[in-house]
Amino acid sequence: MKYQSTRSAESVSAREAVLAGIARDGGLYVDPELGSKKIDLKEILSISTIDMAKKILSVLLPDFENMDALVEKAYRGRFETDDLTPLVKMGDEYILELFRGPTSAFKDVALSMLPQLETGARTQLGIEDRILILTATSGDTGKAALEGFHDVPGIDIMVFYPHEGVSDVQKAQMATQEGSNVRVCAVRGNFDDCQRGVKNAFAHLTEPLRKRGIILSSANSINIGRLAPQVVYYFAAYRDLVNEGRIKPGDPVNYVVPTGNFGDILAGFYAKLLGLPVGRLVCASNVNNVLTDFICTGVYDKRRPFYKTESPSMDILVSSNLERLLFIASGRKTEKVRRWMEDLNTSGRFEVDPDTLAYIQKTFSSWYCTKEETEAEIGRCWNNFHYLVDPHTAVATSVAEKFKEGIAAVSEILRGDDRDDVFKPVEEDDLAENSENKTEEGIEDAPVVVLSTASPYKFPTAILKALGEKPDEDEFEQMNQIYSITSVPIPKNLAELKGKPEIHKDVIEIGEIEDYILKNAVG
Repeated sequence: MKYQSTRSAESVSAREAVLAGIARDGGLYVDPELGSKKIDLKEILSISTIDMAKKILSVLLPDFENMDALVEKAYRGRFETDDLTPLVKMGDEYILELFRGPTSAFKDVALSMLPQLETGARTQLGIEDRILILTATSGDTGKAALEGFHDVPGIDIMVFYPHEGVSDVQKAQMATQEGSNVRVCAVRGNFDDCQRGVKNAFAHLTEPLRKRGIILSSANSINIGRLAPQVVYYFAAYRDLVNEGRIKPGDPVNYVVPTGNFGDILAGFYAKLLGLPVGRLVCASNVNNVLTDFICTGVYDKRRPFYKTESPSMDILVSSNLERLLFIASGRKTEKVRRWMEDLNTSGRFEVDPDTLAYIQKTFSSWYCTKEETEAEIGRCWNNFHYLVDPHTAVATSVAEKFKEGIAAVSEILRGDDRDDVFKPVEEDDLAENSENKTEEGIEDAPVVVLSTASPYKFPTAILKALGEKPDEDEFEQMNQIYSITSVPIPKNLAELKGKPEIHKDVIEIGEIEDYILKNAVG
């Protein structure tokens, strides 16, 4: 099985795709046959999450040897529970807790697995060159990648994050990271600047570094090895709903996902293509709502104000993983995807054709949440349910409420009612043709699962303000304040941060990323 670039006919094996991270033409690697392979739903729902990972990753990345051993090494004993991602009830919604890993963020699920895939591919392909992982982070990816890759033989990692664009806790997690093979650097810009700098480094430095015995790779979700493990927890949540008796196998489930770079929600779409009965995938954005506008209109326009918010991991205007969806939604037309990406790069916008938009709107819905709504939602979840959510999850639970308010009108939508405040209308025949799982039928009664992406203790200032408290100036003291109010345990990895020495202090300008990489890369 070959992985293909979204922008050309360039293709490589799954192991090569994981090692490369990004295609030579700047595209992202995708399985062009995705959708033709199906997971046996009855079988997958009867096994543990770790065993699910073994089976699902073997389907998505079939040329890896010893996948079972790689999964065991990645997960066993590293999370609070071997089920990895618990599903809990909050009111009439379900919260999928993705933050029970070693750095208290959903990125742990993928970035515990990716180092095993990278080292496995390197060994199995007989590669002796060192691998250099380049990663841009809006907060959580950086620490999770550093935790996964530190002191891994044959691999180095550099993480770039926006200076003054992450929380103090997130910064401390990265700046105190130990390891002989790690380097962390702040960039005077936003996440999009960091992400663009890393992408440019792949374009400009791949060959010069290869001559020095260094292979570039990525830990961002542009790497298929980062995206594939995230598919697993959609199946795990579905299994838990079946085991609880909330649904029967084959019933649809709606997932609400806070997303900025579109990787987390795209994993849900991959799960649907593998046969999971997904109803709607609801994209939840903060005020940087470029994805909301795109899903509603088909126009992607990054030429808009950039806002720093209390949910910094969603402060993104260029959502890289959308490119993979465009590839599938356009009928796998690489020339279309390449043109759209060129338009985005040169003019700051692109517009998809009506057929591509209709395909996307058959599965995806979208809303966004303001700063005021986010703060109010944190308070609502605590006051009404005694459940503490971080600002990203609060965006999603707020959007889930908006989604449920509109879902009663789905039957009208299917009859062609043109109401912009709910879903875009699509033809019934098109729905029937595209909905292999027939998930539109019964969608009104389908459970809503909200993906919770981080521990609330990673954003203590926002939590305390939302609870009507005056935050201490020190974020670590703020964590103690939250605990005294809520009795919600502080994750051990965060509690131990205070007082750790700051190891990484580098700060550079936007245009200095490539020079920094060349200077610090060791072959």
